[in-house]
Amino acid sequence: MGMLSHTENHQNQETSGTEPFDAHSTAGGVSGRWSTRRIAMYALFVALTIVLSYVSIPIFPAAPFLKYDPSGIVVLVAGFAFGPMAAAIVGVLGFLPHIFGNPFGALIAIIVALALGLPASLIYKRIHSRKGAVIGILVGAVTGLVAALLCNLVITPIYAHMGFHQVLGMIIPVLLPFNLLKFTIHGIITFLIYKPISNLVKD
Repeated sequence: MGMLSHTENHQNQETSGTEPFDAHSTAGGVSGRWSTRRIAMYALFVALTIVLSYVSIPIFPAAPFLKYDPSGIVVLVAGFAFGPMAAAIVGVLGFLPHIFGNPFGALIAIIVALALGLPASLIYKRIHSRKGAVIGILVGAVTGLVAALLCNLVITPIYAHMGFHQVLGMIIPVLLPFNLLKFTIHGIITFLIYKPISNLVKD
């Protein structure tokens, strides 16, 4: 009697915007500052992003050379669990290894990951509910889609031995539908898994 359950305490923390004291905190457990647990969680998300970024799944028969990888889902979940800074850190560090083998592709991946993860996590931070998650995912998908198309128009001709007009001609029949499908998959999977994963990593 008179004691909050773990669930009630967690809900009150979300409402008030405070975090419990962390004995491993590097800053005395003050909300929003670094802790050894948070650093470990960020490192885990970065590692998972790196691994999944090397997954290549053909999902668009009209352009089999375009491959899907689920790394963007990790960026979204990290942002929902820990906020925009986590989305930015995971979105950048998760694709850095590709710079050594495909620098232009890595640059595009980082820009798209930031365009996807930052707006989504900012919106979810303000509207901390399922509705906010849906709005965040939709807005992130739109900004990510725009970033992907612009990057293809500006960066792809530099290294892919294709002219600007060749890439422009691929927008409607190839690049637009592929990226729509990609962000749809990202969004659906993220919506299904973000809450249980967020609860797990923040306990």
